Amino acid sequence: MSNAETVQEIYEAFGRGDVPAVLERLAEDVQWESWGDNTAQQAGVPWFEPRQGREGVSRFFELVGGWEIREFSVLAIMEGGNKVVAEIVMDAVPAGGEPYRDEEMHLWDFDDEGLVTRLRHYTDTAKHMKAARVAVG
Repeated sequence: MSNAETVQEIYEAFGRGDVPAVLERLAEDVQWESWGDNTAQQAGVPWFEPRQGREGVSRFFELVGGWEIREFSVLAIMEGGNKVVAEIVMDAVPAGGEPYRDEEMHLWDFDDEGLVTRLRHYTDTAKHMKAARVAVG
């Protein structure tokens, strides 16, 4: 199975709410939202909190499991080497937050065994900060 196919399966599992199927495709030491400098992360947007390992990622899915997701569309998936990029449209209302609609890029890194070692969401951070009701600089 290609890494792009793995990402497609992860999104399908997410759509079904099958978090265990997502987690089994992740390396034990996966880095989720590992950034040196991310404005939304620094502002305290909870879904951009850096997480490590499958347990940390499961807490991410517990958080977004309480959202109203009005649209989650995968527009394209592109693969090169050990990286996969997905173009996403997301329209959601975080629990206790404001509605937002964003066009995002998700960057997935893989190891030689085909497991995800890192994920980063490339987004309009101002939209996410507003949705989380944290100060927009």
